[in-house]
Amino acid sequence: MMFFDSHCHLTAEQFDADRDAVIQRALDAGVTRMLTLATDVASSRAVIELAERHACVYAAVGIHPESVRAAEPGDLGLIRELAQHPKVVAIGEIGLDYYWNPPDSDKATADLQQKFFEQQLELAAELDLPVAIHDRDAHNAVIGTLQRTFRTAGDDVGNARRSVPLRDVPPRGVLHAFSGSVEMAQTAFDLGFFVSFGGPLTFKNNKHAPDLIRALPLEKILIETDSPYLTPHPFRGKRNEPAHVILVAQRIAALRELSIEQVAAQTTRNALDLFRL
Repeated sequence: MMFFDSHCHLTAEQFDADRDAVIQRALDAGVTRMLTLATDVASSRAVIELAERHACVYAAVGIHPESVRAAEPGDLGLIRELAQHPKVVAIGEIGLDYYWNPPDSDKATADLQQKFFEQQLELAAELDLPVAIHDRDAHNAVIGTLQRTFRTAGDDVGNARRSVPLRDVPPRGVLHAFSGSVEMAQTAFDLGFFVSFGGPLTFKNNKHAPDLIRALPLEKILIETDSPYLTPHPFRGKRNEPAHVILVAQRIAALRELSIEQVAAQTTRNALDLFRL
């Protein structure tokens, strides 16, 4: 079996002491591909450097919504340059986070997040790269932005010269750590997006995600760890790492009454299609 961890942060400081060993453990467990994502310009450079050293690691570059206030003029230009690297397969992690900065209490930060989100969606369209999207307590704003950006398709996404049926649009990205509704997921699917699930799917107190897994088509689902965060059961409370993505696949298999081999094969195929590998 082969697994694809579609969202991890291997350049995080939590891996400084044993990063190469973490990657090797993932390979030994059958996790043959890992996408490590950036949060700002410095980490965008770091994920590329790591991907250069490991054939199994791919990179996504971008500015995370929690990093927009520290961004410098010209950072998006630097992201554009870094995105030309052959190991870069996506723009991310980008999106909106209203957990700490809801628009009704911190409109300036929310507006800045929206600006960076839209500009990076435009950059991804310009470079013909998929996007990895962060959505925390911002479901309506995220899906609304995607609908405005991806409603039509043409030579330039978001500035289209012709329209095509939504069912014909190519894969455009993934909503990582998905926590929305079935209806939101269906809207995302119509726009060319996948949804991804990680460690929280295995939590005993998670009453929402199992119903989602049963309702959504496996052909639209990715698996992830978001490591070093969101560690799945039974390792919750400890550092997460890509090898643990197998626990997510096992949970999906149990919920869907499928074999682990079926889940591994389909979710890997989904990720390979999205990231064009």
